[in-house]
Parts: sequence; structure tokens; C-alpha cells
Amino acid sequence: MTQMLRDEDLTAVMEPFDSMWEAPPDIESGYDKFAKFYAANYLPHLPEDRDARILVISCGPGYFVNLLVQRGYRNVLGIDSFPDKIEWAKQRDLPCEVAQVFSFLRSSTEPWDAIVAEQELNHLTKTEILAFLELAREKLVPGGELVLHAINGASPLTGSESRAGNFDHYCSFTEYSFHQVLEHTGFTDIRVFPLNLYVFWLNPLNYVAWLIDRLNWLFFTFQFKLVGKSARIFTKKLGAAGRRPA
Repeated sequence: MTQMLRDEDLTAVMEPFDSMWEAPPDIESGYDKFAKFYAANYLPHLPEDRDARILVISCGPGYFVNLLVQRGYRNVLGIDSFPDKIEWAKQRDLPCEVAQVFSFLRSSTEPWDAIVAEQELNHLTKTEILAFLELAREKLVPGGELVLHAINGASPLTGSESRAGNFDHYCSFTEYSFHQVLEHTGFTDIRVFPLNLYVFWLNPLNYVAWLIDRLNWLFFTFQFKLVGKSARIFTKKLGAAGRRPA
């Protein structure tokens, strides 16, 4: 049963989960940069049907909403709890509105085909994560998709710093624990995947960085096996997707 959490009782106060905090200082430049990142990492996990109802939580200035509209999706809505961020989306005539995540989902009467969170899941405490996942599952159509991301605790390079470097980070995930929590809250067809940062194909330095990343992956995989661990995703962040059972 979903715990009846109120938005005003959520623990994060400086960087709440229902608002996007990763936008660059030059807000306008983010529309192009984030579009490349989202297209490579998130679009493969969304319905192909352009009439699918898609909710984007913590949409910020509407980076992902803008991409979805450009790709022909006709029933998209973005929500963010900060009015100044929604104002950027409104200037582009994007379908975004000011709302807080728990109250919005509870009042949502027509189920969604897909729900995507642009903010990292680790801005919620563990209790809040369970409540959010259960509520999101309830608001999906049977077979509907939830797409999330979080900091990767298995990354030897960034795992510790990413969690400790932000006061409003309350946990981190690995491939196993992300699958574990989605399964516990009733999702099926769960996929946990690395988030690829090197999607800017016109910049040759990205190919160099990708090669170094592949070499690091081989090294870390070997080192983890030496200590009896099976982790195989070492990117800075993890993505995860799961379906409400049909």
C-alpha cells in the first residue's frame, strides 16, 4: 500500500526531487546538449506510439519534453515544482506546468503510458523512494513504463563523491539494488543500463573519452571479480526502466 507522503514533508529542501537541478548556467544551451543525451539513453525505453501519454517529472526548463515534442509525441506533460524553470518551458510553448510530484500523481485520474523522472531518484530517502515507486506504478496503464536514473554507487571513480557531494543525496544504487527496489515495488521487465555521457559525436574528444571509459570498464570488471563482486556497470549514473504488470 502506498504511504501517504505529503510533498511538504519530503526530506530534501535544497534540491527537491520534483525539480531539475542539472541544467547548465546557460539554460538555453541545455536544450541541444540534453536532447543528445536523452535521445541516446532514454528514448529506446519509451513507447513508439506517438499518441502515448507521457508524464515527465522534474522537467525543469523542459529539455526532455522539448525532445519528445520534436520527435512527434503528441500527449506529453512536464511538471516541475519551481515556477521560474517552468517559465523557460512556457517561452517555448512546451506543455509544462508547475506541480509537486506526490500531490500531482495522487490527483491524476487518467493513467499514463510512461512516466519519466529527469531528476535523480537519490534525492528521495529510501522510505520516500518506495512510496514514489508504488504511486508511480499505480498511475501507469498495465504494461506502462517507468524510466528513472540515479548515481551509481559501484563507480570506483565517482560513487562516493557523487553521494557525499550533495547534502540532498540520501542513497546510491548499483545494478543489483536498482533491480531489487523496482522488483520489490511491483515492476516487471526491469532493465538497468549505463548512462552514456559520450554522445556528442561531432567532438573527437568524445571518442578518446569513450576509449578510456572502455579500458576502465575492463580494469574495474577484473578488479571486482577478484573480490567476488559481479558489478558490471561503472558509469557515473545508472538508468533503469520497468513496466507495470499487464
